[in-house]
Amino acid sequence: MDAAIAAAIAAEEGWLPFDRFMALALYAPGLGYYARDARQFGQMPSSGSDFVTAPELSPLFGHTLARQVAQALQATGTREVWEFGAGSGALARQLLASLDAATTGDEQGRRECGAVEYRIVELSAALRQRQQRTLAAFGARVRWLDALPGRIEGVVVGNEVLDAMPVQLLHFDGTRWFERGVALQDGRLAWADRPTALRPPGEHRFLPGAVTEIHRQAEAFVRTLAARLARGAAFFIDYGFPEHEYYHPQRHGGTLMCHRAHRADTDPLADVGTKDITAHVNFSAVALAAQDAGLHVLGYTSQARFLVNCGLPALLAAADARAQVAAQPLLQEHEMGELFKVLGLAAGAPFEAIGFAGGDRSHTL
Repeated sequence: MDAAIAAAIAAEEGWLPFDRFMALALYAPGLGYYARDARQFGQMPSSGSDFVTAPELSPLFGHTLARQVAQALQATGTREVWEFGAGSGALARQLLASLDAATTGDEQGRRECGAVEYRIVELSAALRQRQQRTLAAFGARVRWLDALPGRIEGVVVGNEVLDAMPVQLLHFDGTRWFERGVALQDGRLAWADRPTALRPPGEHRFLPGAVTEIHRQAEAFVRTLAARLARGAAFFIDYGFPEHEYYHPQRHGGTLMCHRAHRADTDPLADVGTKDITAHVNFSAVALAAQDAGLHVLGYTSQARFLVNCGLPALLAAADARAQVAAQPLLQEHEMGELFKVLGLAAGAPFEAIGFAGGDRSHTL
């Protein structure tokens, strides 16, 4: 991996923008973190995993999300579910099982959900193979693509996909803005800044020495999705903030983070290719890009409120004690409940999405 990074730096005349570095570190074929044949997702370090996502914590996450997906399928008159970056395949398995069981509970819902087809857009060949093993029981109903098709009609789901999209780093010295990139110094990777016309969105106060991110790739992804989503809805679940919180002066170090063996660190230049690199999502920027591209914002709220709105308490009440304990981090404020947010979007006529029936925070975006 280091040789590939060094070659990329040389090809760029000694300076590689951070978004290019992040893309290589995560997705370089055969070398990047998500391109390796390794187990990234799991509950404990003993499994060889680096971090846990909601579907690995509890199947109740997918079973609850399925209620929103089922309602959106019915409201938009579509029959396909599209998942971007399906990880281990756990969420797809949970959604398909729940949709097949007709969790909407009515005859029309059974007809709609029983016919659902599942499409996964996955860049990683290694993860695709793992997903295929996980979802083998669903047969030809699940298909994989490595790029967006020209037209989509259905409900899109993205759980922890936006945070893995490469970001650009900006550094403010108190007077000027610089774009932060990567160079070689005495044969080792090192930070290097260059003056730039790039700026964070909006009007915010930044302290001297502040480092932050801008999310042009995530915004471009949403615009592209809007152009292809002819009819349907999209739900993105991820950790992040609205813009006024994202660029708050107290967050002067930015949100960039690395994960390995269930431990976090802030140095993406160390051990490249062996750990995850992420940045929190600026949900205001994503929502604005979606609106500008013609999508409607259905709602924005915390993961805890979204799951409660979709009926998780009833599922918890029917579960055994072990399952109830496992699902608590999905709701707890100091765990995923508050840090993770859900953004809902629609192509075509908007509808009252059940996930935002209470506690909608769209006004904060």
